[in-house]
Amino acid sequence: MTTGTSIPRGAIGASMARKEDPRLLRGRGRFGGDFARPGQLWARLVRSPVAHGRLRSIGTDDAARADGVVTVVTAASLPPGLAIPVRLQVQDADLRDYLQPVLAADTVRYVGEPVAVVVAGDPYAAEDAAELVDLDIDEAPAVLDAAAAAGPDAPRLFPGGNVAADFTLGYGDVAGAFARADRIVEIAVEIGRHGAVPLEPRALLADPDPATGRLSIFGMTKVPVFNRDLLATLLGMDETLIHVHAVDAGGGFGARGEFYPEDFLVPWLARTLRRPVMWVEDRGEHLVAVNHSRQQVHQIAAAFDTSGRILGLRDDVVHDNGAYCRTHGIIVPELTVAMLPGPYRVPAYRGRVRVVLTSKTPCGTYRAPGRFEGSTAREQLLDVAAHQLKISRNEIRSRNLLRADELPCQRSMSTLGTDVVLDAGDYPALLAAAQAEADRLGYPDEVERGRRAGRLRGLGVAAFLEKSGLGPQETADVVVSRTGAVHVFSGGTSLGQGIETVLAQIAADALGADPDQVSVVNGDTDRQPFGGGSWASRSTVVAGSAVHAAAGAVRDRAAEIAARMLEADPGDLVSEHGRISVRGDPGAAVTLAEVARATAPASPYLRPGEPAGLSARRRFEVAHMTYPYGVHLAVVDVDPGTGGVQVLRYLVAYEVGRAVNPALVAGQLRGGAAQGIGGALLEEFCYDENGQPQSATFMDYRMPTAAEVPPIDVLITQDSPAPGNPLGVRGAGEGGVSAAGAVLASAVRDALGLAGSVGRLPLTPARVQELATNGGGR
Repeated sequence: MTTGTSIPRGAIGASMARKEDPRLLRGRGRFGGDFARPGQLWARLVRSPVAHGRLRSIGTDDAARADGVVTVVTAASLPPGLAIPVRLQVQDADLRDYLQPVLAADTVRYVGEPVAVVVAGDPYAAEDAAELVDLDIDEAPAVLDAAAAAGPDAPRLFPGGNVAADFTLGYGDVAGAFARADRIVEIAVEIGRHGAVPLEPRALLADPDPATGRLSIFGMTKVPVFNRDLLATLLGMDETLIHVHAVDAGGGFGARGEFYPEDFLVPWLARTLRRPVMWVEDRGEHLVAVNHSRQQVHQIAAAFDTSGRILGLRDDVVHDNGAYCRTHGIIVPELTVAMLPGPYRVPAYRGRVRVVLTSKTPCGTYRAPGRFEGSTAREQLLDVAAHQLKISRNEIRSRNLLRADELPCQRSMSTLGTDVVLDAGDYPALLAAAQAEADRLGYPDEVERGRRAGRLRGLGVAAFLEKSGLGPQETADVVVSRTGAVHVFSGGTSLGQGIETVLAQIAADALGADPDQVSVVNGDTDRQPFGGGSWASRSTVVAGSAVHAAAGAVRDRAAEIAARMLEADPGDLVSEHGRISVRGDPGAAVTLAEVARATAPASPYLRPGEPAGLSARRRFEVAHMTYPYGVHLAVVDVDPGTGGVQVLRYLVAYEVGRAVNPALVAGQLRGGAAQGIGGALLEEFCYDENGQPQSATFMDYRMPTAAEVPPIDVLITQDSPAPGNPLGVRGAGEGGVSAAGAVLASAVRDALGLAGSVGRLPLTPARVQELATNGGGR
């Protein structure tokens, strides 16, 4: 049963202000490091100072005797063989031998690996005592070059070798396509190692209640229900006794919220010591402990006919995964090869990837994992091919983009456990729209003006395909209280993306209420014990659809009760602004608050056996992801003397299906572009020949600032609603970064007049100088 529902102020499609901002701007946010409990202890991790070696002994006596120290824990204190399992198992790869132990027992494999933990009464005593722990390590050769590490003669990090996985995805007759090609273009592209580096480092507080056996956790984000369940398994306790509380977070971007060694150690210590334990990471720890990402080498080739149409595509990828396989397993390299054909018509494709372990911080996902890397390699290949085929970069893309009448397009591959089925869209139309917008904004004119003035100025273009809305499910509860307030309990988590606002808009739209009436709680495992979390650009698509269904069920229930109160037919009722009225007779109305009170247990409006309350829980399931798509264009200046690259203009065009809040979509795209600029030009985790990190402070790990990031132009289209969810929405969290490496490589290549590829990201001044000297010139 449904009622007619108009769209009230601030519902779907409105750029309403974020509901999160008033508390955050007033300093009332609750971040992981803001919590404290009486009698709280502080933990400090002792980390390996060498990249690879046998751990002969750990001397803890001096640390244990230090003032204020409560205990010092090593692997010998923990259950034997304790390792962190994979959350995302793909490709049937057996990764058990490559999992990270909570604390190293026999071998250390990267600088920063946890080997012990000191607990003291205050953080300063814990940090001082940690420096007294004596590590006796028999140093072994570091394994740093992934390609060399895959060979038979390389030093071994593990008895079974350094290759954790070697697999191929693809379809069609690739060999035949290359055999009949009129031209084959092949290049090598390397993507440098960088990572999420959110504003706020990690923090975790575990507070045990000895009387009830309950354990409260503050600081877990992203996938709190999964983390709760895994922690319960590792601790051997019932999961309902663990309460992960909702917290604010200073950015996630894929790295925050995975299950790290600290996520076991801090709760284990709290239960063991029967006191609250707090751990707060400093930036130095963060840069060597939290997942790195991106580092890959691509040997990519395409076969073309005489008109420049792709006949086949192949790629051989070496993925440097660092020292262990963490919770992401090998999903980043899988996404790389599964998504590499992008939005193009590729009749035959083969992508092979070798996942190699090295003496570096382990890798995981970072915003647009696999797509940033794959798009950079593919789009550079198309630029080089356009040069060789003597057609424009736009034309080679236009000829090869899938047309609207070719969608849906099923590729005989799977990723993240789902088949790759490109659902709907018009890729050539968006490319044309992006080009027209760049023309309108004066991008080509700016390039020509710069060149006439003698500058090395270039225009870059890159098209990309994204993925979003990963299932398999999300659950949401919607409850209307006696005051008429609407409470949404979602399994998503607040990572700065505006999820509270978006879910409030969706709930308000479905209920016929104002968003101001709606409050949203995300990531609280007691309030929503069945949530799937916020990752893979799934929150608006999957969590939003669950909220939409639950709010719709509450609307129908409210209409049924209101019909009894108004002695009307439910089909004659309309809901808007928190009031339910009879169509054509606005004076005959009740508020949501009155309806909620009419569902009290003793209400005369309830029928025998009918449950009390105005609430609903709904579960949204989805079998396939939805695939947003977009185009980036950029204008850069290159200084041949210094190698400096200045980004002058930047445009992101993106098909979002349906924008719940266009301002938030634009914000996501602009923020992603800023991060992408950092990864393309500045950020890189470097190591010396002994595996010592050379980017362990912000003096060496160069983050983009306002000086490096220009105003980002945004073109948001809503021409192709996603068919796989009732809202028609597509995720927007990663479209700003997906093609950033690709478009800036394209722009620098154009500025320098290169015939070949730029070769490697990031395009640091030294690398650009080398390109200008050895391959530049217009």
